[in-house]
Amino acid sequence: MPNSAPLVLASASPRRLDLLGQIGVRPDAVEAADIDETPLKDETPRQHATRLARAKAALVAARRGEAYVLAADTVVALGRRILPKAETETEVASCLALLSGRAHRVLTAVCLVAPGGREASRLVETRVRFKRLSDRDIKAYVGSGEGLGKAGGYGVQGRAGALVMELQGSYSSVVGLPLYETASLLAGLGYHIP
Repeated sequence: MPNSAPLVLASASPRRLDLLGQIGVRPDAVEAADIDETPLKDETPRQHATRLARAKAALVAARRGEAYVLAADTVVALGRRILPKAETETEVASCLALLSGRAHRVLTAVCLVAPGGREASRLVETRVRFKRLSDRDIKAYVGSGEGLGKAGGYGVQGRAGALVMELQGSYSSVVGLPLYETASLLAGLGYHIP
């Protein structure tokens, strides 16, 4: 059964596009939402991820009219502290040093806006624990370049997978898109998954 409206992925992340493909969903368009991702004063990691996912979906939905618009935001949190999306090797190294030997939370919020403006969202929290990282571990990971542009300075689907001792929750959420929740949102708002 074909869908009556197109699906737009409001994300520049190739990982989110790949994850959607794993469940048979191929967006009709990909359009990144360029918003300010600076945390607000006293904003918790949960509030931050949810606010950004909803803002991204709303921005692209306003431009796209009668389409389904799917957006997500992933936050790596150590307690109440939101780790940055690492843009430099120094930031990657700093994030890894903070995460070394500790458990942290990865929160991914997903928001879907349907034609007509109906909206639904979900927040998925996954607990991840890193092994204790030596200076050599950190230097090798920084040198791989994989942590650049990623929340918390790492991508679990790459070399950082060898740093993870324990993961409780949704692996796909840590990569960037919780598949069970995303499929549920799509089905709940009437988007047919082939």
